[in-house]
Amino acid sequence: MAAEWDSGSEAGPTGVWPPATASPVKGKEALPEESDAGVSVSGSSEAKVDDGNIQEAESSLREGLSLNYEEARALLGRLEYQRGNVEAALRVFDGIDLQAAIQRFQPSLSEKPLSKRNNKLRSDSSNSGSQHAASLVLEAIYLKSMSLQKLGKAMEAAKQCKSVLDAVESIFQCGIPGVMVEQKLQETVSKSVELLPELWKQAGAYQGALDSYRRALLSQWNLDDECCTRIQKRFAGFLLYGGVEASPPSLASQTEGSFVPRNNLEEAILLLMILLKKWFLGKTHWDPSVMEHLTFALSLCGQTSVLAKHLEEVLPGIYPRTERWYSLALCYFAASHNEAALNLLKKSLNKNESPNDIMALLLAAKICSSSYLLASEGVDYARRAIKDAESSDGHLKSVALHFLGSCLAKKSRVASSDHQRSLLQTEALKSLNEAVSLDRHNPELIYDMGIEYAEQRNLHAALKCAKEFIDATGGSVSKGWRLLSLVLSAQQRYSEAEVVTDAALDETAKWEQGPLLRIRAKLKVAQSLPMEAVEAYRTLLALVQAQRKAYGSIKNSAEEDEDKVSEFEVWQGLANLYSSLSYWRDAEICLQKAKALKAYSATTLHAEGNIHEMSEKIQDALAAYFNALSTEVEHVPSKVSIGALLAKKGPKYLPVARCFLSDALRLEPTNRMAWYYLGKVHKHDGRQADAADCFQAASMLEDSDPVESFRSL
Repeated sequence: MAAEWDSGSEAGPTGVWPPATASPVKGKEALPEESDAGVSVSGSSEAKVDDGNIQEAESSLREGLSLNYEEARALLGRLEYQRGNVEAALRVFDGIDLQAAIQRFQPSLSEKPLSKRNNKLRSDSSNSGSQHAASLVLEAIYLKSMSLQKLGKAMEAAKQCKSVLDAVESIFQCGIPGVMVEQKLQETVSKSVELLPELWKQAGAYQGALDSYRRALLSQWNLDDECCTRIQKRFAGFLLYGGVEASPPSLASQTEGSFVPRNNLEEAILLLMILLKKWFLGKTHWDPSVMEHLTFALSLCGQTSVLAKHLEEVLPGIYPRTERWYSLALCYFAASHNEAALNLLKKSLNKNESPNDIMALLLAAKICSSSYLLASEGVDYARRAIKDAESSDGHLKSVALHFLGSCLAKKSRVASSDHQRSLLQTEALKSLNEAVSLDRHNPELIYDMGIEYAEQRNLHAALKCAKEFIDATGGSVSKGWRLLSLVLSAQQRYSEAEVVTDAALDETAKWEQGPLLRIRAKLKVAQSLPMEAVEAYRTLLALVQAQRKAYGSIKNSAEEDEDKVSEFEVWQGLANLYSSLSYWRDAEICLQKAKALKAYSATTLHAEGNIHEMSEKIQDALAAYFNALSTEVEHVPSKVSIGALLAKKGPKYLPVARCFLSDALRLEPTNRMAWYYLGKVHKHDGRQADAADCFQAASMLEDSDPVESFRSL
């Protein structure tokens, strides 16, 4: 397909045209376009031609210059058009019979040139005369189209312009040859090919415009590189922004095995990539709008890694290097390659480059806010951004404060002490509240503040933020409903949480219902309705499998992480549910299904350990839990399970059990089971006061424990 789209430029002429001064008049001197020669012949030096004297002027031209009927009118009409007498020119052009002219030109222009040397001059002379005449008549129809356009008759203009191209195809049935073509004829053809799609668009006939663009690029018009480039750019823009869904190109025009675009986006991307290739090959000048359109198109379909490749291929000097690094960082961040994006931003923010580039600082802070390990670095970037935004932009300062709060919240989760964690959480909420004061209508900011309140178990404030987010987004974003449902479940209001989940399912598109269905299944478990929970999981499994069949196994990783439920998670949830019901055979079947999808998973190994533990195979259970930790070092449920099992093995294992449980609480301070088992360890060790504190914390957390961790949001 790419070869066909670019065929017009490959056949472009390279300096083989006849001289521009060649005259369309047989045996006479050429008439200057801007002179008064035509007027003097017709006997009226400056007067406009009207209906009364058209025939008289035409007769004079025919007799004086030996022109036939169509040629005389074409020449007269051109003179009137050049003087700006559009309506008079149109009246002259109306008398031209294009079909009759085509029949005269076709035999002489369509026959192949003779190859013998002694016949070459004779064939060239005959061909040249016919081309002069054809050029004059076709130019007249083209100017007629231009006249109609100036008079606001776009549809009629498009039909006239189309007739020019139809005539050319009829005359040159094998396409316009690359040599021995009169320059004026080629100019008329090129202008007509370029004009026709624009006329159809002005007339509102968008399918006609689409067909004309494809015809321009797929037929042999002998267009030069610049003309072909302009058409390709306009066609790409029409496909991207025209608001018309184009049907795929006809397979009849494609060579076997070529790529055929399936929709507007693919066709536009193909055209833009061809334009970039032309620039790389030196066939056209650099146009930044091509890269801008390609950025938009590839971003729409989530192919930012492909965009990054094209940005890297742009020669040095086109973009300032810090600008290129920032653009590449955006591409890699959108493709979930955070490490590569952050490395580029570090280069850009170097003290010798652009250390105060606020956009780069904000992007770096945003990337760091998604990782516990990078949170401290993100705090530094966010504070630098706040400092730079102090006197410039309140909105950017709000964004910087937002990222600062997110980074501080992430940093608090890996704090080494309770005191430090408390300070960081307080500072995080302070930053988020200050950001809200600067930008009260930012739904994402409200949502993140709700998450932070929920993590700190300030459920009343979290509930208020969840409701505000739903109001701000009109209920169109499912994560707001999920937050509201989890907050209600943390308040033990399961029936209300179920009503909210059902309402959210009604408002959410089918493919996006996965996380909501998972919450509904867990709400059924919390309400001791295991059979209804199994049914909810079955519905979720059917949805996930339908998605897999619809989209295939290759998916956008960002999409998977954010709003999708994997089939692995569903089988894992069913395995846990059947284990809690002591349906061991069913649990093992579900676990095997999960293992088939992800062989080495801490979650699966932990579930396997639970089954061994309930079957009183303590050593096998411990082995499974340690294997889970080998797979994921910071897997909190495995640490809690190991601590609980070791606490049961006797006094000499209590210090080790305490280490595992304390480490679990460092990673997840709101894990009620870790507090409960740590209390039992303290009790066995004789520390009654510490045990009481741990049991109290476990009891408080049980009263505010959601059916699914807030971190899953």
